Amino acid sequence: MADNDAILISGATGCIGSTLARSLHADGLPLVLFGRNAESLEKVAAELPGAQVLVGDIGKADTLAGSVTFPERLGAVVHAAGICEGRPFSESDPALIREHLEVNLVGPSELTRLALPALRAARGSVVLVNSLVGLYPWPGWIGYAMSKYGLRAFAETLRLEEFDRGVRVTSIYASRVATPLQAKVHAQEGKEYVPDEWVQPETMARTIRSVLDTPRDAELKDITLMHQKYPRP
Repeated sequence: MADNDAILISGATGCIGSTLARSLHADGLPLVLFGRNAESLEKVAAELPGAQVLVGDIGKADTLAGSVTFPERLGAVVHAAGICEGRPFSESDPALIREHLEVNLVGPSELTRLALPALRAARGSVVLVNSLVGLYPWPGWIGYAMSKYGLRAFAETLRLEEFDRGVRVTSIYASRVATPLQAKVHAQEGKEYVPDEWVQPETMARTIRSVLDTPRDAELKDITLMHQKYPRP
């Protein structure tokens, strides 16, 4: 990845996305901050002089083509946006499942498709923040699990299709990260939330940086990022 190739971060106002953006900006890398809330994006961008703001709704994939434009070259697209609501299948409904699929799978795939010309031009990388739920069954989270298993299939297929064009694709299967979303998850589970017990956003950002910094002679296909609270997912 050339130093002058922009890095697009989807979910740039979230805890992981904004932490990553600050890390990259500190090294002078050009940024494109993508999200649905213009005001929140501008607040993040105000801390990062030179960062470009790109407003679009990842949950409405059909609108993205008409609302977003990209630089000619993208060194990476990092997908850090997502939703998670716990509910067993017997208590679920089509609307809940559809929302998870739209935000966690359909939106990221469409944003990537639109960015492909810029990624190909720079021989860039696609980094997908997935979840251990994308690898292992987890009862009570049907919509989330369906979307994350789908994201895994998307990454595997995209990697094969774009290999000859030099576009690298990496999935990061992360355990629980200490974010406001994790606080919500714990509340849904009726459990006490102690942020220090889980993977920190800074650790997640460093992991993504390791993917972006990988030399061109190699590709990090999958990373499983475990927390130290439990020996198993």
